[in-house]
Amino acid sequence: MGKQKTENKEEKKQQQEKKSGASKGSEKIMEAGGAVPAVVEMLAGRTGTRGEITQVKCRVLQGRNKGKQLRRNVKGPVRKRDILMLRETEIEARRLQSKISKGAFS
Repeated sequence: MGKQKTENKEEKKQQQEKKSGASKGSEKIMEAGGAVPAVVEMLAGRTGTRGEITQVKCRVLQGRNKGKQLRRNVKGPVRKRDILMLRETEIEARRLQSKISKGAFS
């Protein structure tokens, strides 16, 4: 009888975690089993309202998308050859918009 109570408690706990109000894709991230390392190959530029975000190109080192090159936004200090731990490798950041209109200096 004591065993059933502990199993029921564990089931309730798992159900509460699912209902915790997590974002739509976060469950998929957590099931994947953690972060994936990626190495920074290029600094693309600064973004954000005050320039506090750095956009980088990085190459995934492990996992399902090994070898894939992604564009990501990074907050905080970052330089070439740094290792980022990505929680997911499906979503890519939008390209920075240049201030020069296309064809102006072609």
